[in-house]
Amino acid sequence: MLTTKKTVVIIGGGFAGVNLINQIDGDENYSVILVDKNNYNFFPPLLYQVATGYLETSNISYPFRKLFRRKKNFRFVMGNLERVVQAENKVVLDTGELTYDYLVFATGTETNYFGMESVKEHSIPMKTVSDALYMRNTLLDKLEKASREKDPLERKKLLTVVVAGGGPTGVEISGMFAEMKRTVIPSDYPELIGTNATIYLVDGLKSVLAPMSEKSQRYTYKTLTDMGVKIFLDSMVKDYIDDTVHFVDGKKIVTKTLIWAAGVTSIVFEGIDKESYGRGKRMIVNEYNQVLNTHNIYAIGDTCIQTTDQNFPNGHPQVAQVAIQQGKNLGKNLKRMAKGDALTPFSYKDKGSMAIIGRNKAVADIPGPKLHFNGFIAWVAWLFIHLISLIASGNRIKTMYNWTISYFTRDQSLRVLIKPVKKDI
Repeated sequence: MLTTKKTVVIIGGGFAGVNLINQIDGDENYSVILVDKNNYNFFPPLLYQVATGYLETSNISYPFRKLFRRKKNFRFVMGNLERVVQAENKVVLDTGELTYDYLVFATGTETNYFGMESVKEHSIPMKTVSDALYMRNTLLDKLEKASREKDPLERKKLLTVVVAGGGPTGVEISGMFAEMKRTVIPSDYPELIGTNATIYLVDGLKSVLAPMSEKSQRYTYKTLTDMGVKIFLDSMVKDYIDDTVHFVDGKKIVTKTLIWAAGVTSIVFEGIDKESYGRGKRMIVNEYNQVLNTHNIYAIGDTCIQTTDQNFPNGHPQVAQVAIQQGKNLGKNLKRMAKGDALTPFSYKDKGSMAIIGRNKAVADIPGPKLHFNGFIAWVAWLFIHLISLIASGNRIKTMYNWTISYFTRDQSLRVLIKPVKKDI
């Protein structure tokens, strides 16, 4: 047993960080300090439903202080990490300094614009709650402007949406927009009936949902196409200038709305050696998630790359299940360290992947038996998995209520355009 209590500082309160905290909870050998730039946890897979007005932010988010108020030896600090001082076992935040015995990075990823500054400046990302609210306001504002616009070319720009990225986020946003085009716009905006609202889904790869099975890819492509989404594959975005999306192959799409869901990258932190970073700026970790060239710093989830798992020699996919499982495994290993027991190397158990396309339409791949589902069964499975994955019972109840109302009415009442006044807090 440890003779003195050790301090574990965790940077980031997403899937990885929360599961690590829950695993350590109750162990008298450790005190835990969680650092996050927000004072809440949120559920990224449902951000697009906040962005399209089908869920409110309170459905998918929950304050850390309330979530962990009954945890022993726990403290929350709101702030951004500025640098690590390894020689002093210290982290410097924009809100103060903390010392640690063990430091854990669980910081996830940020949007990757691949060096395209104009895309970064003018497109809408989909990584945070703020991004989702900004998208909702922007889309509603564009619809209001289109309902007043007399110039048909300008109105077409306002009603054309380009979604860049054919992964789950891009597919789910495109499907939701297609359903809104068919049900919401005609009922809420009679002025726009008969106008040519167009949704494009574009990706530089040769298929949508590239990591999933060919059956899922084919079903998704056909379903989205049948819903009216125009899909451009093998089409890499080169720039977004003057309301025009430019592609490497010379194609162009004129639009005032480019939603960027085309890639992510990890974050580089001052105080961590450059040699400790690998592909995608992910921290290189060993089988116990210890960061290369460090002795008491760990990284879990999307922010790390681990090549010691024999089933994933090129690193794990950056998905929620990896983060959850690594958080739990590191928590168990910290307990083993306190007792002097042997540590358990991380081994990822792939539970499958899924994506929702629209009402009663989804795809799901289950590894092992290599099962594929689509349509209503996959849609129900998607709803169930995402509902139980929400962090608190209140979130589940509110989300289930909203989904039920939306399903039977094909509508919702959250299309409220609220633009906060920009004032320093």
